[in-house]
Order: sequence, then C-alpha cells, then structure tokens
Amino acid sequence: MNHKLLKIIACPICHGQLLFYTKNQKELICISDKIAYPIKDGIPVLIKNRARILSLSETDI
Repeated sequence: MNHKLLKIIACPICHGQLLFYTKNQKELICISDKIAYPIKDGIPVLIKNRARILSLSETDI
C-alpha cells in the first residue's frame, strides 16, 4: 500500500482516517465506523457493500 495514498484517502462513510492492516488480509480499517475495506490487487475497494463489519476483538487495533 502506497503510504502517500493512505494519507489522502478517507473513509467514504465518515470521511475519517483509514488505517492499513495486514494481520490476516490486506485491508483499510475505519475505527470510527468499525468497518474494513478490502484491497484487491493493490487497489483499495472503498465501497460500503464490499466492506465487512469488524468484530469486537478487531476494534482494539
């Protein structure tokens, strides 16, 4: 994930900061909305219906 890109993109729901997370899979995480957006072939998929809801244990990132 390009760190310059990470500084300028935002969550499409709340417009907050996204965090890059790589533990199990590459995702962009919005802590505020408790949602994870996938990264496919190096491209963030910032579409709400393609995101997954974070579990309670994942919100302690």
